[in-house]
Amino acid sequence: MATKKPGFTTRQVHAGVVPDPVTGAILTPIYQTTTYVQESVDRYLAKGYSYSRSANPTVRALENKLTDLEGGTDTICFGTGMAAINGLYLAYLNAGDHAIVSDVVYGGTYRLSTKVYSRFGVEFSFVDTSDAANVRKAVRRNTKLILTETPANPTLKLTDLRAVSDVAREHGILHAVDNTFLTPYYQRPLELGADLVIHSTTKYFDGHNATVGGAIVVSSEEQAKSIRFIMNAGGMIMSPQVAFLTLQGCKTLSVRMERQAANALAIAKFLEGHPQVTWVAYPGLPSFPQHELARRQASGFGAMLSFEVKGGVAAGKALMDRIRLWTLAENLGSVESLITHPVTMTHADVEPAERQRIGLTDGLVRLSVGLEDADDLIAALRDALDG
Repeated sequence: MATKKPGFTTRQVHAGVVPDPVTGAILTPIYQTTTYVQESVDRYLAKGYSYSRSANPTVRALENKLTDLEGGTDTICFGTGMAAINGLYLAYLNAGDHAIVSDVVYGGTYRLSTKVYSRFGVEFSFVDTSDAANVRKAVRRNTKLILTETPANPTLKLTDLRAVSDVAREHGILHAVDNTFLTPYYQRPLELGADLVIHSTTKYFDGHNATVGGAIVVSSEEQAKSIRFIMNAGGMIMSPQVAFLTLQGCKTLSVRMERQAANALAIAKFLEGHPQVTWVAYPGLPSFPQHELARRQASGFGAMLSFEVKGGVAAGKALMDRIRLWTLAENLGSVESLITHPVTMTHADVEPAERQRIGLTDGLVRLSVGLEDADDLIAALRDALDG
């Protein structure tokens, strides 16, 4: 009789970790060490570790947990989320290659693509990946990678992952998905045909504004070998302290996501009915243009939303400057609710013309909804909007 695979919440607690074999400690120790003593020259790497730039037992425990949660073959952790994107590019893009990237992505991804890799002869097309036909049209003979971010930061626009994965497979192109906003608790890109999944572990996996980190979950041993080589060669490994804290954050991921998503839906409904709000973008609202796609490819809607207040930039800035309880700060996915002005903060390096093209308006306000009582968060927004 086949053994039933444990549920997600059970696995987020137990997968990838075992009690310390020396002391029995229930938490994976922080292996704060530079090097590892070898038994002999002939048994070099007999215990799997040689130098902590290449691998570390605490980091490896987190990699094993993320592999299990995403349903991948292996995971490579990095020092930051952008280091993970950089590792992806270094592994698969050379001078003369072309990559297709979602037109709405985190500003750091846009900056790395256009301000760094373009200097070395890599070409990028920022495409509206919400329609797979646009992706098919953008494919060139030298296209080596498709990178999608869904829901997109900060407009929440969605990409049909199965449809884009079909296009990628049809042309022999790798499809990587930034799954930071929904995490594997709500969305499983590999099950929808993607080849690789990227996370800023800084966000929901950590959940407490305590660390910065990144990860790439792969679907094959060949991918793991290529990306781990880049991570080691480039010195981009995650630190053991960060891995330790992220391991603890993972244990409450589903509980936090459910509460935060419930809060986000309540807040989105409130904002949608407020006379000072021009529009609200939240995939869980029936009014969201891609609501049915959100229901079809994910099991939840997440805790990120954006909106615009009447009066444009001045009104948006005034709201963020006077709001209480919500913290004006860059980051997302934490237990604290955060409010951000993308144009001046997370997406400041995106040119004004490009922002206008993709619908990233100057007055857009982004919310990362936390664990506070929804009534308190709504009251704080009401006071700021009414003021």
